[in-house]
Amino acid sequence: MSGTIGYLGPQGTFSEEALIAWIGADQAARERAYPSIPACFDGVASGEVREAIVPIENAIEGGVSQTLDQLIAHGGDVVIRGEVIHPVHHHLIGAPGTSLDAVTRVVSHPQATSQCERWLRARLPDVTPEPALSTADAVRAVVAGESGLAAVGNRRAAEIYGGEILAEDIMDSPDNRTRFAVIGTEEADAPPSGPWTTSIICAIAQDRPGALLSILQEFALRAINLTRLESRPARTGLGRYVFFIDAEGSRTRDLPLQAALTAIEDGGIAHVTSLGSYPAVTPPA
Repeated sequence: MSGTIGYLGPQGTFSEEALIAWIGADQAARERAYPSIPACFDGVASGEVREAIVPIENAIEGGVSQTLDQLIAHGGDVVIRGEVIHPVHHHLIGAPGTSLDAVTRVVSHPQATSQCERWLRARLPDVTPEPALSTADAVRAVVAGESGLAAVGNRRAAEIYGGEILAEDIMDSPDNRTRFAVIGTEEADAPPSGPWTTSIICAIAQDRPGALLSILQEFALRAINLTRLESRPARTGLGRYVFFIDAEGSRTRDLPLQAALTAIEDGGIAHVTSLGSYPAVTPPA
């Protein structure tokens, strides 16, 4: 298996920024960029890279649907080994010489434009954002593209591809942060100490009133704090959902957490897919 680490590329994405923050610029310079989140998962699953870093949750927009759906699709074969919480500063970027008044089209990753919705609506009310695979792809296309085109991206992408920042910090919240997941095929080593997070997917065994409450009660009875709860379509029929749950603790170390997961599974409440236990990162205040 390769020792390299993949990320959602190309150079200049927020995923690359998070990767640099995680392992340092010298190491990151030798890592592998993938064109999409599914490609990052495929690279890990095939052994092309040892790990990859992908966005999983944003402070403004919530869960990143592509990452969550890939975790469902891989059924626990790709797990979370770590996390990085990284500040996100969005800028409007155009080709050199472009003025803000001349912008007629805006392109970027849908998560990025959603995080800047209020600014875009106020300053460019007649412009409908267009999707790109990544913020850096958008910046690269804008610099090489037609006049009147602008992208939502970061300062690093503007520097790499020769773009010009037309407006700074256009995100809807100044405290915008994204949580990135470090994914791999093997769980992180069992912790001797320190705060850890365990991520699971729960698929309700039988749709009935109170089914989700039954899951949550198993954690509450054991005083286990949940740091995230989110639903996604199960892709097995309309109205069927699975639940992503992050719980404090390690699945391999903490007996109350082990007991809760066993009760949920063995009690026939839900099928539990483990997405790994990993060191927890406390968001900055």
